[in-house]
Amino acid sequence: MSRPHPPQPVKLIASIVTGESALAETVISQLVEQYGKTDYRSPPLPFTYTDYYTKEMGGDLFRHLVSFEQLMAPDLLPSIKLFANDMEDASLRDDGTRRINIDPGYIALEHLILATCKPFTHRPYLADGVYADMTMVFRRGTFRKLEWTFPDYGSDEMIAILNKIRGMYHQQRKVLEQGA
Repeated sequence: MSRPHPPQPVKLIASIVTGESALAETVISQLVEQYGKTDYRSPPLPFTYTDYYTKEMGGDLFRHLVSFEQLMAPDLLPSIKLFANDMEDASLRDDGTRRINIDPGYIALEHLILATCKPFTHRPYLADGVYADMTMVFRRGTFRKLEWTFPDYGSDEMIAILNKIRGMYHQQRKVLEQGA
């Protein structure tokens, strides 16, 4: 019989998509204020795998992927997603369209989970209108895309970044386990 036990802490990440560098900097600063220092920040990555946000946010979009030094409990993800949504709402244009998309998630040793407010087959409900999107799994030494993984997350460049962040997280977990 399995017995409940507390989950291992996970590594908070955030994907920030926008066409406005200053807005990206502001949002990253707000995230740092709320969740602590970052320990990884990607260069601006061209957001060219889909035109999903183009109509709303315009062209020439880029993504920053950041990870945070402080590990967290995975059950905090819904409140982090709601905070991200509040930041998006605070930067809406007068016509109500977004200027930025902020997708928080976490890296565990086994997988990458993103938070979403859109239900779907592979997205179990968490709390407060937030679902967990099982975006990738870690097998045979690398992150592997799934049939529903967004094309940009499945790119070689993004997988290399995610593997790097997971490596940092793995080292943090080793340090925690040695101190326990």
